[in-house]
Parts: sequence; C-alpha cells; structure tokens
Amino acid sequence: MVLWIALAVVVVALIVLVAAVTPVVGRLSGLDRALRRLLRRQEQAAALQQRVAVLQESVAGLQQRAEAAQDHVAVIKAGRGAS
Repeated sequence: MVLWIALAVVVVALIVLVAAVTPVVGRLSGLDRALRRLLRRQEQAAALQQRVAVLQESVAGLQQRAEAAQDHVAVIKAGRGAS
C-alpha cells in the first residue's frame, strides 16, 4: 500500500513538473527568435560603423582639400591685390 502511495506522489510530482516546464519551453522559441534578431542587428551595426569610419576618412580628406583650396584662393587674391 505504501508503495502505491509513494508511486502516486512521484507521478503527481512529475505531472506538476511537466505542467510548470511546458510554458517555459514554449517561450524558448520566442527567445531564440529575439536572439537571432539581435545578432542580425549587431552585424548591421558593425557594418554601419565600418561605413562611418570610411566616411569620416573621406570627410577629413575633403576638409584638407578645402583648406588647401582656400589657401590657394588667398594666395591668388593677395597676388592680385599686390599688383
């Protein structure tokens, strides 16, 4: 008799455990999808950072060219004013 009671307690405990674990397992697929989205966005952010670095170098080069052009224009204006 005691064996049947112990067995019933174990079976009920297993049923309760399965009932508690089922919603958690159901949420795991949603968490997996969210993780994949986050990883994809992280890759996109890394690619954008690389593009930003290239653009910053390009802007720095353009700024140097603009400064050189302004110096050249100043030399030309000074040459016209001197004569």
